[in-house]
Amino acid sequence: MQTSSNRWALVLAAGSGTRLSGLTADGNGMSVPKQFCSLTGGASLLEETLARASTITAPDQTAIVVAAEQRRFWEGALANLRDENVIVQPRNRGTANGILLGLSAILERDPDAIVTILPSDHYVARESVLGAALERAVAAIEASSSASITFLGIVPDAADPELGYIVPGALRPDGTRAVAHFVEKPPLGVAKRLVRQRALWNSFIIVARASAIVALIERRFPVEVLCFRSLWRQTRLTERFAREAARLYEKLPEIDFSRQVVEGADAPLGVVAVPRCGWSDLGTPQRVGDALARLGRGRTRRVKRRAAFQHFNLAEGHARLVGRLASATPQTA
Repeated sequence: MQTSSNRWALVLAAGSGTRLSGLTADGNGMSVPKQFCSLTGGASLLEETLARASTITAPDQTAIVVAAEQRRFWEGALANLRDENVIVQPRNRGTANGILLGLSAILERDPDAIVTILPSDHYVARESVLGAALERAVAAIEASSSASITFLGIVPDAADPELGYIVPGALRPDGTRAVAHFVEKPPLGVAKRLVRQRALWNSFIIVARASAIVALIERRFPVEVLCFRSLWRQTRLTERFAREAARLYEKLPEIDFSRQVVEGADAPLGVVAVPRCGWSDLGTPQRVGDALARLGRGRTRRVKRRAAFQHFNLAEGHARLVGRLASATPQTA
C-alpha cells in the first residue's frame, strides 16, 4: 500500500500494437491494440495494469496516456478515472513524447511527484513477485533526495533478440544496482552472451521523481520539454488543450525513450532485479505462444461478461493464426 501522498502512477496505453496485427484482427478484420486484449479471456491487459497501479497509489493519482484514434476501446474502460487523469495523445510521436505528455500533466499538479511508469500491454503471471520488487524500487526513491531513476529488470527465461537488456553494475547503498549499460534488441548471439552475464530484460517499468525523468529528457531535447511545459501551463485539460496539443504533435520529432534518451545517458540510473514472474511484453505471436505455454492451459479459459465488456482473446487469436499457418504449409508424404 502507498505510504506517500506523492506517489503517482503513469500508465502508457497509446501503443498501436502493429507487430500483433495479424493475430488481433477482430471479426471485421480490424486489429485491436493489445492493451485492450485479454490473454486468456479474463481482464484486459490494461485492466490488469490499472490493478497493478492500484497497489502503488490511489486512482486519483493514476494518470494514463491514451491515443485519440483508440477512443472506442478506452472510453468505457476508463470511466472510473477522473477526466483530468485521462490524457489523450493526438498521434504517436514515440515513447519519450508520450512520457513527457503524462509527466508534464502530473508535475503541474504535484511538483514533488514520485512516479511509476507502467506500460499497459504486458502480462505478468505472478503479480506478487513483480509487486515486491516494485515496492523496493519506490521505497528506495522515497528514501533518497537524489535524481536517481530506477528501472525494473526481469531475470530472463531465455535469450530473446527482440527485447532490450540492462547490464547491472555495482551495488548501491539503497540496495539497488547501478546500470552499467543498456543493450536494445541485440542479435541472438549477443543476447545469449548477455544472459550468461546475468543481464536483465528491460521491462520499461521505471520509478523516479517525475522531475528527474523530465530533466533526463531535457538534456537531449530541451525544446520539446519546454513545449510540453508551455502546453500544460497555458491550457490544462480544456477544449483548448486538444487543439494546442494537436498543433504541437504536428511538429514534434519522433523520439524513442530507450534509444534516444536512456542509452549512453550520463545520469544516476539504477536497476532492481525482478525474479522470474512469468513476465512477457507479448510483443510478437511467438511471445504470446510462449506465455500461453508457460500457463500450461490445455484450452482457453472463458469468462462470462456482458457483451459491451468482452475483450479480444489473444489465446483464441493465436490458435487461429497457428491454424492458418499450418493449413498454408505444404504437407509432405
